[in-house]
Amino acid sequence: MNGVNLIESFSEFKELKNIDRETMMSILEDVFRGMIIKEFGTDENFDFIINVEKGDLEIWRNRSILLDDDIEDDNLEIALEEARKVEADFEVGEEFSEEIQIEDFGRRNVLSMRQTLMGKIMDLEKDHIYSKYKERVGEIVTGEVYQVWKKEILILDDEDNELILPKSEQIPSDYFRKGDSVKAVVAKVDIRNNNPQIILSRSAPEFLERLFEQEVPEVFDGLITIKKIVRSPGDRAKVAVESYDDRVDPVGACVGMKGARIHSIVRELKNENIDVINYTSNEQLMIARALSPAKVSSINIDKENGRADVFLKADQVSLAIGKGGHNIKLAGRLVGYELDVYRENEAEIDDIDLEEFADEIDSWIIDELKSIGCDTARSVLELDEGQLEKRTDLEKETVIEVIRILREELE
Repeated sequence: MNGVNLIESFSEFKELKNIDRETMMSILEDVFRGMIIKEFGTDENFDFIINVEKGDLEIWRNRSILLDDDIEDDNLEIALEEARKVEADFEVGEEFSEEIQIEDFGRRNVLSMRQTLMGKIMDLEKDHIYSKYKERVGEIVTGEVYQVWKKEILILDDEDNELILPKSEQIPSDYFRKGDSVKAVVAKVDIRNNNPQIILSRSAPEFLERLFEQEVPEVFDGLITIKKIVRSPGDRAKVAVESYDDRVDPVGACVGMKGARIHSIVRELKNENIDVINYTSNEQLMIARALSPAKVSSINIDKENGRADVFLKADQVSLAIGKGGHNIKLAGRLVGYELDVYRENEAEIDDIDLEEFADEIDSWIIDELKSIGCDTARSVLELDEGQLEKRTDLEKETVIEVIRILREELE
């Protein structure tokens, strides 16, 4: 192990990690000075010459030439007789410079210095990764799956930095294997056990916002602004958009010709349904738009309690609520109100089509009831439990539950 090898090994590391020349020279000098101080007690009388490009290192020790009897510190001073062995015309009071070879410090010290050097470089690299990704929070990154675990996925970026995609930040239908390419947004950057930890997310609203910026030039250029995004990852999302140019239709631009732009985003989000809504400061109109695809009849807003009563025709209620209640929940989050849905003129409704109960009654049960001519709630309730059980293949418990649901709706 010699000085040149030490520098060369660092140069290779520098090539790999892209450490700039100025920083590299600073690290080298710090490490070498540390070794000199450890060995001689001071580095004040040493000069360091480092040629990073060539991989050369020179260390020169400077000592004052004194008479033998005046020598007090061998590190700072040298006897005239000793100096003249190198050059015969030296005189007292002159400065004597000699080159120190790294290998002269011994193998153990050189190995220790190498470890110190690599440790400093690793610390610098950690700081570089932390700073780099701290500035990229909210941006999309693409990486390759390196390892798949139960609770998270390890992803490597194009510089082989490790990124983490937790299960909680994935879309429920996401499925990745080693080698797959993954696109996600940088959610946060932490320091754990003195190492930077970059957390990615595919379920955050910011991920959908960045995808719109990538796919819709008008959003990227600022002609269209995304006012708010709410998501139920993998199921449904609502995006409120606004245009600052009257000539630009924000919804149309986001959807694209024949849905081309929105379809690429939907595919990335594993077929998540995306409702793009034209933003307005008119709260009633915004609520009506947020409940799309349902058509709202009227709205009563209670600002004090943060609630809004929404009235719709009977055939629009299930659309407003949506599968699993996702549509109305997302609409409420988008507009900032707790939404309560009511059927328009509910008291005057005489009957309800069985299809309106699709969220509460399984489709095969509805089909079974339709097969005996019962298409509406009242047509079912006109028959007693015994008749329904006899005329269909439904079990008694199922019949009782269906009757309960229908009666509650009509009452």
